[in-house]
Amino acid sequence: MKELDRIYEHFFNFSPDLLCIARYDGYFKKVNQAVCDTLGYNEKELYSAPINHFVFTDDKLITRKVREQLTRHKPLLDFDNRYVHKNGEIINLSWSSLPFESKDVIFAIGRNITHKKTLEQERVAIIAKLTNVNKDLKQINYTTSYDLRSPVNNLLTLLNLIDASKIEDQGTTYMIEMVISSGKNLKEALDNYVDAITERTQIHTVHFNTTLQNVLKSIQAILVNSKANLHVDFEEAKEVVFNKIYLESIFLNLLTNAVKYAQPGIEPKIAITSRKKAGFIILEVEDNGMGFDMEKVKDKIFGLHQNFHNNTDSKGVGLYLVHNHVTNLGGTIHLESQPNKGSKFTITFAKQP
Repeated sequence: MKELDRIYEHFFNFSPDLLCIARYDGYFKKVNQAVCDTLGYNEKELYSAPINHFVFTDDKLITRKVREQLTRHKPLLDFDNRYVHKNGEIINLSWSSLPFESKDVIFAIGRNITHKKTLEQERVAIIAKLTNVNKDLKQINYTTSYDLRSPVNNLLTLLNLIDASKIEDQGTTYMIEMVISSGKNLKEALDNYVDAITERTQIHTVHFNTTLQNVLKSIQAILVNSKANLHVDFEEAKEVVFNKIYLESIFLNLLTNAVKYAQPGIEPKIAITSRKKAGFIILEVEDNGMGFDMEKVKDKIFGLHQNFHNNTDSKGVGLYLVHNHVTNLGGTIHLESQPNKGSKFTITFAKQP
């Protein structure tokens, strides 16, 4: 029996968890070394004062109430409170306790969760900061989109004053018509952005081809100038429940990126297809451009202001927007790419209703 007692004593003293036996009167009866190490007091100091003496001031009342429940023979699981280390540091502990009625004592096991609590507080602070940043960005976007409509309207008014019948050169007439068309598309886009920012998560059934054609009109000159070859196939999945403005932005950014990062001397080839799989709608956009070294870019690819090619026109915003549009509405986006072998973006929208 003495040998067994020694084993029990060894287990008690060398356990990494805080083990203690407390009397019903609120004093420690026995503690292991982990309790002393965690709180910075020796056994004599811990036994000489009530347990609440070591508890953080704001937690004394709730700790006393919980201890009273234990003395009424109610077990306690995962109770968190704060103690004060001898050096003044706040220690977060989590306790599970069990009353032993016949001896009027309480067996308790505690764990130091200070690190976990610190991480939680940092996470909350980061989320709060990101929320404020998001609000600021939303206001900036709204203000910018709203304010830009006035000069665009002014430009359209001036263009409409041009009497095309007095222009003899057909090429010039065509260019003016293109400028007017682009201006109208820009005005419509700005109007839609203002509406989208106001109700940014509004979703409904959106037709892939109709949305794509709207985008193609706005970048027609870019596609023609780059001699881009576009292949589109929406036969298997013609529509998706999504935000129309977000989808336009996805098409716009992936298409312009495919042109912007085309391989020198090689005409851009872009394939846009959609399909269904297990109740999900999947959109794929593939190009033959410069591509990425996925080992180097890794999870940075969708980060804000991340540039991976020497292009002075690159702001590192397009893929960030695409990623956020997709993930904000419950979808996922995956990229397959190799240097000088192009890129393939696979967007899986949230499960359709």
